[in-house]
Order: sequence, then structure tokens, then C-alpha cells
Amino acid sequence: MPDLILLNGDVRTQDPALPRARALAVRSGRILALGDDDRIRPLARPGTEVIDLAGRLVLPGLTDSHFHYYDWALSRRQLNLGLAASLDELLGMVARAAAERPAGDWIIGRGLDESDWPEPRLPVKAELDAAAPDRPVLLYRRDMHLALLSSRALALAGIDDSTPDPPEGIIERDRDGRASGLLREQAMNLAGQAVPQPGEEETADALAEAMPALHALGLTGLHDARLMGGLDGPPALRVWQRLRESGRLKLRCWSFLPGERLDEVIALGLRTGLGDDLLRLGHLKYFADGSIGSKTAWLIEPYLSGGLGLPLTPVEDIARAARRAEAAGLAVAVHAIGDRANRELVGVFEDLARWRTGDVRPTAPHRLEHVQMIRPEDVDRLSRLGVVASVQPLHLSDDITVHDQRVGDRGRWVYPFKGMLQAGLTLAFGSDCPVSDPNPLWGIHAAVTRQRRDGSPAQGWYPAQRLSVAEAVRGYTLGPALACGRQADLGSLSPGKLADLIVLDRDIYAIEPAEIHRARVDLTVFDGRVVYRR
Repeated sequence: MPDLILLNGDVRTQDPALPRARALAVRSGRILALGDDDRIRPLARPGTEVIDLAGRLVLPGLTDSHFHYYDWALSRRQLNLGLAASLDELLGMVARAAAERPAGDWIIGRGLDESDWPEPRLPVKAELDAAAPDRPVLLYRRDMHLALLSSRALALAGIDDSTPDPPEGIIERDRDGRASGLLREQAMNLAGQAVPQPGEEETADALAEAMPALHALGLTGLHDARLMGGLDGPPALRVWQRLRESGRLKLRCWSFLPGERLDEVIALGLRTGLGDDLLRLGHLKYFADGSIGSKTAWLIEPYLSGGLGLPLTPVEDIARAARRAEAAGLAVAVHAIGDRANRELVGVFEDLARWRTGDVRPTAPHRLEHVQMIRPEDVDRLSRLGVVASVQPLHLSDDITVHDQRVGDRGRWVYPFKGMLQAGLTLAFGSDCPVSDPNPLWGIHAAVTRQRRDGSPAQGWYPAQRLSVAEAVRGYTLGPALACGRQADLGSLSPGKLADLIVLDRDIYAIEPAEIHRARVDLTVFDGRVVYRR
């Protein structure tokens, strides 16, 4: 007997065997049947919930392929610096938090982006000290590759003028050699380690409480990526398992593992894909470089202001790790932003393909995370390797000003989505939340228009790289399923597949592309059950 029947809808299945249907039936968490109303309506029995969709659009549940969920869920209780439209507003937020919170509490904020402020500069240590006297203040730039600390925070982190730079990190110093309060890349972990961490139960509550917010956006799955340094890896995996065991996990989670734990993962005999329909072990995460906003992405030609960025992990180390991982049945995902980082990583995967024996293969393909700035010849090389490009459309629209300021007309090589698809690459879309907003409809809008939500620039930023709506939707449905080797169960509305689906309030295939970001989710079904109604 079906548990749920949806009638009178426009079901875009993403399945080429039956691209569209009017109705579908769900039983025991899986798609039972699709067809027209006359075929599906008679399947109803007493106890079946029947919903008339009044012609609304139905899509598979959407998956975010690059999400820092552990950090986002906890950061919802911290300052949202993305709301600050100027340096004065940001300092005001810090001052109010200092006045409202108990003495000694850390003031932590995320999402700082100075690029569009009237005075586009970062606050300095003295300004943080003045806004929150004798308070530990820790503010992260939106790209999570740069952090700003007050004097008290530096002291608690054990950072003074003589503290050496950690590997793959930079402690910025002023002209007199004193620690300025600005930390780049792995140096941020010195501050992170000093912040009191919430208990496991508190963390589990925060993660569970955040899930309905994603259901309201149409997300039913995510690939939980690890941050640099791997400090979030073990606690995140422990909490995901706790939620799974308690029945509170209402998302399909593909949990990345820290690349730094490769030896332990191999010793334990773990393999990519281990788990069930709710929680699985995902890719091992590595970092080739930083970000363009922080000027730590590794470039072929210098930034307009000078410098080439830097490799965060030696390429030869990533190559050795990828070989060891693949031989153990483990897939790798490598963060690569700059065109030099992406070129070097393409070479790593070419060498891996030549070395491959075929005896043991991971159940999921290897991935490049972001593939943000890549030249056409390297796109062609990458397309021959079966490596998935995990990309973030909202970075494109959020960072137009940053790219224009940092690399100028080399922006034509930033997120060349159309060229990637034409070359044959599989694209898996995500948000990199909390770096960008997790709303996938905003991501679809960005991929289709290459504009900000206010309509600028008028014709789109490098508009030749715009995608169709169908291509962008695939980036949140079949793309993520292929990226984790789960296309047999996820990515389309097909008989026998898991019953994750959403209903939208308007047809994003038919409306003006500029209006896509205004679409809302009316209904979200996860594992065959309605988890959200607007």
C-alpha cells in the first residue's frame, strides 16, 4: 500500500527513461510508481496520504555537494558578519555582543566580506580591542581562509610576536614585526584550538535543530566537507553517528574524512561509501591552496596587486596520498582554487590514472573541490580522467567584485561551467556554506544567469558560461549522486529509488531566469515522509 501519493503535478524526474510525469506513489521510503493521475490514483488505500499539487513543479530532493554543516550549525549561534554593510557596522556588532554577553565569553563571528564596503578594508587589532575591551574576539572572513583576532584572543591562543608561522599558515606581522591579529590558512587553527568547544550533546542538538532550515530550502542531502587541519573531523563524525542512532538524522549525509587521518583510516580498513542510506563515509579531504579573496589561491600569473598565492600542501604529498588512498579503496577530494593549483592537480590525477592497476577501486570517483579558476586546456585534460568537479555557483555571484579586483580579465577562467559540461565533466553543485548561503535555488539562479540577485551585471558575468535550468538542476540532483557513487538510489525520481523530493511554488523552467531566486519550496519529502510544508 502506498504511504503517499502526489497527483496533478509536473514531475521532472531527471530520469531519461521517463523525463516527466503527472503523479507518483511512495511506499516504505522509496518511489513505487510514476505516471499520469489515472494510473496512480487507483493505488491509494485507506491510510494513504493523497496530495493534489495543483500543477506545481516536483523535483528530486536537492543535495548540497560541499557543505560545512558541523561548523554552520554551530555558527548559527554566533555573529553573522555577512549582515555588516560597512566597517562601522561590523565593529558595532562586536561592541553590542561584548555588552550583552558574560565577561570572558569569546565573541566569534563568521561571514566577514569587506569587498563591497564603502571602505573595503579589514578591521585591525586596535579596532577590535576598542570595540570589545579585554575580550577575546575571533572573526572569520567569508572564505574561511583568514581570521582576525583581538589582543586578548591572541594571548589566549598563545600567539605573541615571537610565535613562528605554523606549516601552511601565516601569522601576519606589522612593520615592526609584531603579530597584527591577522591569521591566514593553517595559522587559524591556533585560534580555533583555544576556543572552548561545546559538549557532544550540545553539538548534536545544534545539528538536529538546523535540519528543518535546510528542508525549507529543498535540501534532503549534503556532503559534509572538512575544514583545513581536520580538527572538525572526529567530533563531526561522532555526532553524525549519534544522530543516526537516535533517529534524529533527517538528511542523507556523505561525511568527508580529514586527509591528515589517512594512516588511521587505512589501518582500520575503512573504505569510501561505508554506511547506510542515511550516513556514509565519504572522501578524504586535502587542500592544494587557499582562496582568491585572501590571495592565498595558487596562480599561474600574479594577482593584480602582486604575488602568486601559495600551495598549502606540497603537490607530491597529495600525489602520494592519492595513490595510497586509491589502493585502499578510498576516494580523495582536493580543494583547488587557483589555476596553478588546478593545473598541478590535473597532473596528479593523470599520473594516478597511469599508475592504476585496477585491483582495488573506490566506490566513488575522485573529486576536485571548487575548481574555481581553471584554464580551458586543463578543463579538457580533466574531462578525460573521470574526476568530478564539485563547484559552487553562489561563489560566482558573491565574488564578482573580488575576482575583478584580484585577477581582472582572467575572470573569464573562473567557474567556466558551460565549458566544463561541454568537455564532458560531471558537475556537482554546492554552497560551501557557511561561506555562501545554502539556498540551492539561489545557486541555480547564479548558474543560469551569472548575475547577483539584484540583476547585476546586466548581461551576466562572462555570460557565455551560463547554464540552462535543466543543467543547473542536474548539478543538485544527479551530479551529487554520481559524485558519491549513489546514482542507483539517488538523483532522480525513478521506481525503486529513495523517495526524497520537493514541490516548488512556481515552475523555474518556465519563469524568467532572473526570477528563479524568488522561488520557494512548498513541500519537502524525505525518506518517503513529509518533513516540511510551507
